[in-house]
Amino acid sequence: MSIRLSIFPLPGAILFPGLQLPLHIFERRYRDLVGSALAKDRLIGMIQPHKSKDGAPLYGIGCLGRIGDVEALEDGRYNIVLDGEARFRVLRELDVTTSFRQVEAELIDDPQDEVLSSVERAGFEFEARRFADMQGYSVDWESVARLDDETLINGVAQIAPFDAASKQALLEAPNLAERCELMVQLMQFFALRDDGDEIVTLQ
Repeated sequence: MSIRLSIFPLPGAILFPGLQLPLHIFERRYRDLVGSALAKDRLIGMIQPHKSKDGAPLYGIGCLGRIGDVEALEDGRYNIVLDGEARFRVLRELDVTTSFRQVEAELIDDPQDEVLSSVERAGFEFEARRFADMQGYSVDWESVARLDDETLINGVAQIAPFDAASKQALLEAPNLAERCELMVQLMQFFALRDDGDEIVTLQ
């Protein structure tokens, strides 16, 4: 079944079901988008465009978010937190009169409560520690160890400092095991790059 979604195309930003994404909304069209969502169902489709320009083509998969926390500022801006609900696939972009873009989409029925094998989990944590050390990140590894597999893999994928195409590939991975494997590959590629090189991409 297809649904109509108002979308927020934002390069480099992805959202996963079960996770949160804080956003500062200041452009007029996205203030309109948030105002419209608050007046209706509080739903916004987060999706990446292929380029950082108006009207750029969209990637095929995004994530539906529901506005949770919201702070309306006096000058019309918003601070919001989106709660990820489900991935969606774009069927077509709609011809609309609103200032913000809208699409016809279908929700993706992802498997629930996915888990990794102990080998997959250990391999990911090993690469994540090496990656964090290389980047100079301070990580509470005891807290990380207590995270369930989905929260760990999707959480790292959402905040990882990879390029837009790599982050999109992580979002599009069909299951948790494949997303985990791709994350390990990306962290390994990143670790192998020479100093001064650009961040690794999948393009």
